[in-house]
Amino acid sequence: MWQDSQVMTLDQQLRTDIQRSGYYPDLVSDALDTALAGEALKSYLVHHEATFDHDELRRHVTVLALTPTRLIVGHTDEHGIDEVNLTPFATASTEGVRLERVDSVVVTRVVSEPAKYQPGGATSEVVLTIGWGAVSRIDLEPASCGDPQCDSEHGYTGTSSNDDLSVRVSEVVDGADVVQQALAFASALSQATAARLR
Repeated sequence: MWQDSQVMTLDQQLRTDIQRSGYYPDLVSDALDTALAGEALKSYLVHHEATFDHDELRRHVTVLALTPTRLIVGHTDEHGIDEVNLTPFATASTEGVRLERVDSVVVTRVVSEPAKYQPGGATSEVVLTIGWGAVSRIDLEPASCGDPQCDSEHGYTGTSSNDDLSVRVSEVVDGADVVQQALAFASALSQATAARLR
């Protein structure tokens, strides 16, 4: 996964992956250092994403870092020139979430030819969704009783879900090593949050 990973510490591997993303690595590293505040690093995920906004390319990097007590979520975005800002700029924000607040870790795997899948086999895509109650989504729709002749008002029905963070990585776009990194991070976060429930 990483060259010379036996020699590199986890902190060094993280710095190497931030550098490899090529996206304002010094800014991303400084923001992350501030959030980590000297706490030990247990696992991480670096995800670089490029999107098109009209005819402009916008880049975004997400760094997830797991410490013994917190989940650190870092986002760095670039912004172009507009009527207020005459030069391009970037924003880097971090959030530290206490592990006991993480109440949902959802891992969705996509595998090709599932009938041939073997334990530990290749995963082509991973979607990692983490909820800690900062952002909730409510989906409502009119309720019905199932009687096609009924024209009474039955109120509304719906679902509420945590949707604080979702990261999608794929082998085709990000590489197999990033997919494995996402699975390793999801496993470490799941273990850390399960340990808090014991």
